Amino acid sequence: MLMKQTLEKLKAMKLLGMASYLEGWLDVPPTQDVSASELLGLLVDAEWMQRENRKLSLRLKNAKLRQPACVEDIDYSHARGLTRAQVVELASCRWVAAHQNVLLTGPTGMGKSYLACALGNKACREGYTVVYRRASRLYDELAQARADGTWRTVLQRLSKAHVFILDDFGLEPLTANERRDLLEVLEDRCGTASTVITSQLDPKQWHALIGDATVADAILDRVVHNAHRIKLLGESIRKQHGKLTTEPKPEK
Repeated sequence: MLMKQTLEKLKAMKLLGMASYLEGWLDVPPTQDVSASELLGLLVDAEWMQRENRKLSLRLKNAKLRQPACVEDIDYSHARGLTRAQVVELASCRWVAAHQNVLLTGPTGMGKSYLACALGNKACREGYTVVYRRASRLYDELAQARADGTWRTVLQRLSKAHVFILDDFGLEPLTANERRDLLEVLEDRCGTASTVITSQLDPKQWHALIGDATVADAILDRVVHNAHRIKLLGESIRKQHGKLTTEPKPEK
């Protein structure tokens, strides 16, 4: 009876981790005797885990990652210039702690977006906040914010994320407003947070894309010099998968 009363009090106090553990404990009592202090320790651990899982779920929700990707699921069987050692180093998130950047370049279909989202997922699991945007959506968001007077608020929100993922950069040339907005975003993060950029184009080709030499120099200066650079090469993974699903199976 005392345990059930305690359970109801924990629920009322919204100590849901403790309540869930105690409920399971009452349904399936342990085979060995557990002292009051041991039970208290188990309840505290359960509450801590529950809260950490809630925080992680919130970080992943706010990140809005394009794909449910994990570094543990990265495929190394395709010859595309990606090594396990590179991923292990980035999965440590030391680059996030050091406010360094990551540039992922290569042709379409090489898994750049998946890799970026996997790094974002790992950063979330390590306790960092992450924001994901496709480049075109970022420009639209900032243009709308400029129109409705929330431009500085949006910039401030982007600057606070420990990791900002800019996906599909360079699909088309930037307008004057887009390059100025991008410079503002990167300026706010320079030296204080990390940025991940995926692009089909090598950074040396970004000047022509950005369209203004002075702004291009400023943008590259803020992302390239302290960046981990991975250039993916080879045949499109999507194309290879398409072959596997469309080609007839050989007769046995």
